[in-house]
Amino acid sequence: MVRRNWGISLLLISSLLGLTGCAEESAAKPKEKGTIPAQQPEKKPPEQQAQPAQPKPATVNVIDPNTKAILKTILPNEMGFESDPEAYKKELEEWARELARGTDTTPGYDQKMIPDRIDANGQIIKGRPRVILEESELVEKIVGASVNGGDVLLPIYVTESGYKPEDPGTLDQVLLGSYTTYFDSSVIGRSKNIELSAQAINNTIIGVQDSFSFNTTVGPSDSEHGYQPAKEIVNKQLVDGIGGGICQTSSTLFNAIDKVGVDYIEWNHHSLSVGYVPTGRDATVSYGGKDFQFQNTTGVPLIIKSIYQKGKLTVEVRTSAAYQTLYAQGN
Repeated sequence: MVRRNWGISLLLISSLLGLTGCAEESAAKPKEKGTIPAQQPEKKPPEQQAQPAQPKPATVNVIDPNTKAILKTILPNEMGFESDPEAYKKELEEWARELARGTDTTPGYDQKMIPDRIDANGQIIKGRPRVILEESELVEKIVGASVNGGDVLLPIYVTESGYKPEDPGTLDQVLLGSYTTYFDSSVIGRSKNIELSAQAINNTIIGVQDSFSFNTTVGPSDSEHGYQPAKEIVNKQLVDGIGGGICQTSSTLFNAIDKVGVDYIEWNHHSLSVGYVPTGRDATVSYGGKDFQFQNTTGVPLIIKSIYQKGKLTVEVRTSAAYQTLYAQGN
């Protein structure tokens, strides 16, 4: 009887142990193979949270179209493009003017035309085309690019002489206008200066719409170029200076070309009356200062001929017989 009760007790203990094991197994069920426990996203401090990207400020690069070099980098907003557009544009205009015309220390992009000439053998001596940097166009391009930024090419325009390759050999055929002035050939320095400046403009070809500058064509009237001391008019006084007398050449040229009909770009009078042309018919010049400039608006190419003789200077303006009718129709 006791043995039976002991067996029943063992059976009950085993059953209880089995139930306990099942309970623990159920509470600590192993993770399935390959599963990863879910993780909550880590919260970053407010200062470390992603901020929206700030747009880069607009930048304008001004580029030389010939060299591809960046001449200037402009930050429009820093210069007042949005806050003060008028002041911004004015600053651009001043910079464009200096870039085009140059400063006391830096040459500008603008270049006056040096006309082609014919030498004693009938060969062409090449001059230089007219080069213009359009200031207003440059400013407008920069202002337009200031919104989003970008590259701006300098608006540079090059104008070659307006004559045909076959023209030079015939341009002396028809005389359109001439003028003669006289001087004292015993005044050696002055006579030499007239001769040198007359040689510098002789056989100069002025094509259609070409601009002529006396100073640019003749060049410096200094001792290095053979010019000599002579009397010249400065501030209503006769003073000694190197190159005195070249104004007689420019004045003779003016009176000859004035008979043809051109547009004057620059024309200045002396501060005193001169004796070799009537009052008001002179054209004073000074290299680096006052100039005599005109544009050929006759519609035909011209050639300037200067004839220097003892005590006498004649300037002629001629063209080809093929253009005579065309010239007459336009004048």
